[in-house]
Amino acid sequence: MTPSIDSTTSATSSSNHGSSSRASKASTAIAFAHQAERLGQYTSSQEPAASAGASTQAVEAKFITPQDPVIETASGGRLPAVPLAEAQKLNALKDDIEGCRDPSVHGPKHANVVRQAKDGTLHGVSPESAESSHQSTEPGAPLRLAVPPSRTNPLFPPLPMYGPPTLLRTLQCWSFRASSAVLSLCFLLVIMLGAIFTSIGPAIGNAWLRVTFRDPRKLRPFYEEEERRRRERRREEREWNRKKGKAAGQQRGKGKRKVKSEAVSSDEDEFVPTEGGPDKLLCDVGYYARRVGLDCESYSVQTEDGFIIDLWHIYDPRRERPAPKDKRRERSPEVFIEHDDAEGRRNSTRAQRSGGGSASKAKRKYPVLLIHGLLQSAGAYCTNDDDSLAFYLAKAGYDVWLGNNRCGFRPRHSLLSYNDPRMWAWNIRQMGVLDLPALVSRVLAETGFPKLALVAHSQGTTQTLVALAKEQRPDLGEKISVFCALAPAAYAGPLIGKMYFKFMRVISPGMFRALFGIHAFIPFMMRMHGTLPAKFYGEMGYRIFSFLFNWTDDRWERDLRARMFRFAPVYVSAESMRWWLGRECFAKQKCILATRQEARIEDAEDREEDRGAAGASDREERYFDEGETHPSEGTPTRTLQPPANGDVTGEGSGGGGNGNGGGKADDDRGRFAWYDARAPPMAFWVCGADGLVDGRRLLRRFERGREPFVDVVHAKIIEGYEHLDVLWAVDAVDKVGREIKEVVWRTAPEEVRGSVRVPKGCEEVDMGRGMGGGKGEVRVGLDTGAGEWREEVKRTSEVSGESKQ
Repeated sequence: MTPSIDSTTSATSSSNHGSSSRASKASTAIAFAHQAERLGQYTSSQEPAASAGASTQAVEAKFITPQDPVIETASGGRLPAVPLAEAQKLNALKDDIEGCRDPSVHGPKHANVVRQAKDGTLHGVSPESAESSHQSTEPGAPLRLAVPPSRTNPLFPPLPMYGPPTLLRTLQCWSFRASSAVLSLCFLLVIMLGAIFTSIGPAIGNAWLRVTFRDPRKLRPFYEEEERRRRERRREEREWNRKKGKAAGQQRGKGKRKVKSEAVSSDEDEFVPTEGGPDKLLCDVGYYARRVGLDCESYSVQTEDGFIIDLWHIYDPRRERPAPKDKRRERSPEVFIEHDDAEGRRNSTRAQRSGGGSASKAKRKYPVLLIHGLLQSAGAYCTNDDDSLAFYLAKAGYDVWLGNNRCGFRPRHSLLSYNDPRMWAWNIRQMGVLDLPALVSRVLAETGFPKLALVAHSQGTTQTLVALAKEQRPDLGEKISVFCALAPAAYAGPLIGKMYFKFMRVISPGMFRALFGIHAFIPFMMRMHGTLPAKFYGEMGYRIFSFLFNWTDDRWERDLRARMFRFAPVYVSAESMRWWLGRECFAKQKCILATRQEARIEDAEDREEDRGAAGASDREERYFDEGETHPSEGTPTRTLQPPANGDVTGEGSGGGGNGNGGGKADDDRGRFAWYDARAPPMAFWVCGADGLVDGRRLLRRFERGREPFVDVVHAKIIEGYEHLDVLWAVDAVDKVGREIKEVVWRTAPEEVRGSVRVPKGCEEVDMGRGMGGGKGEVRVGLDTGAGEWREEVKRTSEVSGESKQ
């Protein structure tokens, strides 16, 4: 009887265990369904009507970086990042349902995704925490183990989470939209009144000069050059109208064939405009490209979190044809996929699309990607005719691509609509770690090159500097041959202390959302952009931004000012502006990758290093306390060396330093660096009179050896230049454009240099690395000639003008 009783007991126990397991599985499945609905686009009851039968429930959280989990839906779409805890919960429940086991017993290796700061802050993800929770970065690891846990840092606080549309969420959204529509408009009106008030004094001064028979325009630094260009532009407009009338007569009398033959140029280097006449002031890069003999095609690029962003390609219509529309559509959200690269290399001749002839034998052009600044589009690089940076580089022989960030002029997402607050839950981090890699990946796929040159202005430099940080997405640096930073925005300038910026800094996050909403930042500006006359809007836009940021148009070609503001502003999220101006992030810390406390520590180190040297003071310390004094003095040039042990992450014990010996201080330079050895070579053009950002302090970071792994190949301070002068100044090509052209060529990969076209003017360029001479060595050049139209440049312009006549 005993064996029978034992077997009955065992069977009963096994049955109970099976029932318990099934109940646990059912409970887990229910929990997963709730979490999937909570993170999906719509609830299950909303889906049939809203999603045309395709399920939008979440099925997995895909970690783009350890800090950026995006949601994949059952329909294959992507939704923007959610809080890490929510993403890990979804993946853990899915692992339980699928019966995945912990692979940590096999000793998984962990990615080093943490950056330690001198003030004790850990930026990114702590490896110790990762090991204690048995996290893994192996591709085949269960989802719950795929990403280490997060550690919130003060520079990038968590974004708000918005679930599927519900009655409560809809009411919340409409209440924010109603309050922000009124309050943000009032804020904008106050700014407009301030701009008008500050314009009264200069207007009176100009009126007095005219009354006394003096021309105020003659006080402008480039008056003679502006007048020469104005006359040249009027001559070209008359010539265009004459040719247009002649062509119309020929078309009526002799047909179109002869007209086309006359439009062909025999000069290999001559670019024949296909648009002309008076400027129509269009928000169209293609229109301005055609006015200088180039053209533009538009690509759609999908980011890894589902946003659709615009990528513009400048090409030579004499030698290339635009790609078919289906080839320019958005592709998979995945980036840097091997088969995409292979396809790009197979189709690399697409970059030289030709109908035959000598052009079909032409060498390829090296790709350059340009990224714009805050509240701008990439059209900012295309407003100065032949002196536009994009057109200048294209005519020099580069393959020029213009990247735009999310939303821009056309807010688009693969799943979300404009009214969904999830469409706007992003800030500078998402622009850096998601938008920038998507743009770089698409350009490399289209051109077939392993790397490209990246040129960025203002906010574009910020998102790049953030993305390349060793706790963010440092592998992106391996796809970039050189990073050229114009007016680099890493440290705040003295304008952050202005009254209106202080106001944004003191209000709470809740009040900020009530004032500016949870969708687009002051969308009324975009409505004005589309409805007001272009000249009036350009004048008003200039006055407002000049008042806000202390810009002047002294060095710009004033006749083009209305055109410059056709490409600004664009849609940006209120969350992004809160990161820049709110009480928690950049405006408080005054730096994009370091806390205020860490800056104080570095200032103390610098004073200790400079003890006894002239100029040592406590100005920087007061700046990073609550004072308004701003550090702007330069520092001596130093020669610095990277850690000698070859450690690429900066976490080892190798010796870096400033040439004063080894020791703990040298070790700290690599350990506390923002970047590791994967960072690309960098070049900087700093505006000497820039009140918006402090480029000098960024250069000082490199001069003092705090980034021993970065090869600074060019560094220059242009005295007198303001924030936008690096793009729009009359002499910007002379002071910035030519140097960018040469720096890009010097740093192009040696293995591709022989197979690409040598840019004009680079045939005799010294192929050394530039001003630095190697990683850790920095020499800063100083250009004190801003505002002076150099005689040799003037003579060159006059000769060029005479030859055209």
